[in-house]
Amino acid sequence: MKFIHLSTDENIATIVLNRPKVNAINEIVVEELGDCFQKLATDQNVKAVILTGEGSFFSFGLDVPEFLGYSKDSFTEFLIKFTDLYSYIFQFPKPVVAALNGHTIAGGCMLALACDYRLMVSEKAKISLNEITFGSTVFHGSVQMLKYCIGERSAESVLYGGSMYSAEEAKGLGLIDEVVSKDNLREVAEKVAQNFAGKDSRAFRDIKMLLRKHVAEEMRRREHDSILEFADIWYSESTREKLKKIKIRD
Repeated sequence: MKFIHLSTDENIATIVLNRPKVNAINEIVVEELGDCFQKLATDQNVKAVILTGEGSFFSFGLDVPEFLGYSKDSFTEFLIKFTDLYSYIFQFPKPVVAALNGHTIAGGCMLALACDYRLMVSEKAKISLNEITFGSTVFHGSVQMLKYCIGERSAESVLYGGSMYSAEEAKGLGLIDEVVSKDNLREVAEKVAQNFAGKDSRAFRDIKMLLRKHVAEEMRRREHDSILEFADIWYSESTREKLKKIKIRD
């Protein structure tokens, strides 16, 4: 795989996003992540999964400069793949721990929301669904996951404001579950994953389905329409001008 590293230690699998400079999400990243999760779903030796990134970003979100070169139809096809990915992770039959090693922005935050438990480093890292700040909307599925994690009123604050939250602020909102130091991130993530792995697999899968089934059904209900609306706004003149100003830096 080009941008994803997959390793397994005993019964814990670790997926690492490694697409310098900022782990921006493109079609290859989505395809490779999907392949990893599908493989791990049927691996009976794997009891839990850690999803993390390399460097100072968990993920910048969608690779805006790359997608500016896409036709509207091609971009819409990608959006379907991306939303299918986070929906799959949200309903993944095994525990998924997000070890947020750095900035977790927009589409990166959506991937984190799909996981069962989120740890984030306490240094300068920020987490945000900041689409409104550059004239974009979000997806119906991402709104449902956000509301599931933090409640409707807090979701309004996050989405309307587009603010960048520190790990401590994010924990207060419920966006993440635990704040850890950068040096301890991997160790603590492994402990959390091992704790999940120690649960009965079938019982965990059933309880997760009971908790998330109604949310997943609501996600599917309006996701396609929201993708079309997202693309319409993305290709509007005012939003395109803002998107052109976005640069990917370290």
